[in-house]
Amino acid sequence: MLACIDVDYRPHPSGREQGVAACVEFEHWTDPRPFAEHVVIVPEVAPYVSGQFYTRELPCTLALLAELALPPELIVIDGYVQLDDQGRDGFGMHLWRALDERTPIVGVAKHPFHANPAALELLRGTSRQPLFVTAIGIDVGEALERVRSMHGEYRLPTLLKRVDRLCREG
Repeated sequence: MLACIDVDYRPHPSGREQGVAACVEFEHWTDPRPFAEHVVIVPEVAPYVSGQFYTRELPCTLALLAELALPPELIVIDGYVQLDDQGRDGFGMHLWRALDERTPIVGVAKHPFHANPAALELLRGTSRQPLFVTAIGIDVGEALERVRSMHGEYRLPTLLKRVDRLCREG
């Protein structure tokens, strides 16, 4: 089983923010629809701190993963695994470590992070704007080809759009 995961944030009655984590599970990279969907609300998340985004995202993602019947064989995230070739960790690297370095993580980012030679650019559909693919636990070139093969004729694969919508609507 493969999984796409995303997290969104919104105000909580306490005055802080809550996280809404979503996951779509699928079997094959080319699947047009997930076979399962999950949403978990985390009532309070850490405040945003520049350079420490993972402190908000990681607890939400781990709470979501705890709800799945089986752990995913690979996880696709909205974001970066590595921020650069100097070893700066993105959220994906923090998630990989939290999962005992056993579950490959593929990062698919919509925006460039400075000049990041660790990220491979991927054009999908007729878009002139690339996606930026990073990975750990799987060769980044292989990860790029798998993301390229995902269903959808537009820049963002169908299942990544779906998980984004789930967490925004959750």
